[in-house]
Amino acid sequence: MSLLGNVLWFIFGGFLSGLSWLFSGLLWCITIIGIPYGRQCFKFASMAFAPFGKNIEYGGGAVSFIANVIWIIFFGIPMFLENILFGCIWCVTIVGIPFGIQFFKIAKLSLAPFGSKIV
Repeated sequence: MSLLGNVLWFIFGGFLSGLSWLFSGLLWCITIIGIPYGRQCFKFASMAFAPFGKNIEYGGGAVSFIANVIWIIFFGIPMFLENILFGCIWCVTIVGIPFGIQFFKIAKLSLAPFGSKIV
């Protein structure tokens, strides 16, 4: 079922979403300071290409907490709101509920990407 979900996701927007995250990650990695943020963009790209069948484990320590606070202030809130909005739009129909749930999963990851692992 996750293969079918990922194929449909890829066709209906996952490809463009993943490409945009890859492009953003490459732009961030141009500077030395932006490399950690670029790596998080690559983490989002892997989720954007194929989110079905993947789970996120949250963890980390004090350094991850500080990095997540900085992330939330500058990037996390707009990304969170965007993913929540798309999740709600997809959940309007019964057929779109699985896609909406994946957007909610990505929204949670957008608030705390540092210290989290995609399994």
